[in-house]
Amino acid sequence: MSKKFKILCLFLLIAIFAAAAVNADTGFLYLSPEDFFGDSPRSQIAEIRVNRILVMLLAGVSIPTSGFLMQEYFRNPLAGPDILGITSVASLSVAFYIFFSHDLLIPDFLQNSFLSLSSIAGGLLLMLVLLSVSGKFQDKSYLVIFGFLVSAFAGAIVSLLQFYAENQSLKNYVLWSFGANNMVTRDQIYVLAALIIGGMAVCFHTIKPLIGNALGTAYAQSFGVNPGRLKMGIIIASSLLSASVTAFMGPVLFIGIIVPHFCRLIYNPSRLWQQWMLNMGLGMLVMLIFSTIAEKTQIPLNVISSVFGIPVILVMLLKQNKA
Repeated sequence: MSKKFKILCLFLLIAIFAAAAVNADTGFLYLSPEDFFGDSPRSQIAEIRVNRILVMLLAGVSIPTSGFLMQEYFRNPLAGPDILGITSVASLSVAFYIFFSHDLLIPDFLQNSFLSLSSIAGGLLLMLVLLSVSGKFQDKSYLVIFGFLVSAFAGAIVSLLQFYAENQSLKNYVLWSFGANNMVTRDQIYVLAALIIGGMAVCFHTIKPLIGNALGTAYAQSFGVNPGRLKMGIIIASSLLSASVTAFMGPVLFIGIIVPHFCRLIYNPSRLWQQWMLNMGLGMLVMLIFSTIAEKTQIPLNVISSVFGIPVILVMLLKQNKA
């Protein structure tokens, strides 16, 4: 590891701890250290804030990692977690659940659990479809086009459901789509962490083949890289990481595109192991900052990420056009 990379990691670590402390102190009520570490009347509020920080850290690890994998595999800096349509299909599954479950007698404490399960089921279903059709596409670009078509189709179905939805169901879906950063319980965080750990384990086994794949398919195969297995690993890891976060937080847009972009600007983009670690560190910092802004302004998290992400992507497009 170079000295520059160690300094970057140290800076990110300090910044993450500082951002987490600020996030814990952000809210309608002032909380003392006793509320977080002892037993006080406000300990329940402190637990909600701790859960908020934990889920931001998990999202900050998973979403940029998913975008990093997509961009490195497709060699496209504008690729993101939703490029294969996983986020769109997960959102469609949630829309079906919200719009058609209002007549079912489901206890309130199970509502969020079923909503999350429907999103995960949708993402995993598309993952199985992608795995089955990926072998038929020799060119990577066809898989991207397939994902775009799936996203467009899912978006059209969601729009149709919204058009005929009742007022309360429509409101529930819109609120979910804004991205919730303070409604995830500790039990849900455990489930989210387990899914993300599974996705990270698959990601770990794809980094080395990605390094060879960056030098060309023929060169990579000469070193024992299996292109089909690499493609399968990328799909599985990206699906688990993006679908799990979408399930519990709603669609969080553009983070998976802009964080890998900034990581390539601040450190050597050919060092994929270091790039992965930087993506996780910077992702956690960005999500904590966005969460704090959302709490202070009461603006939905998804809106904040879009307001920040869209100008960055426009600048990236202009730079590519000049190049």
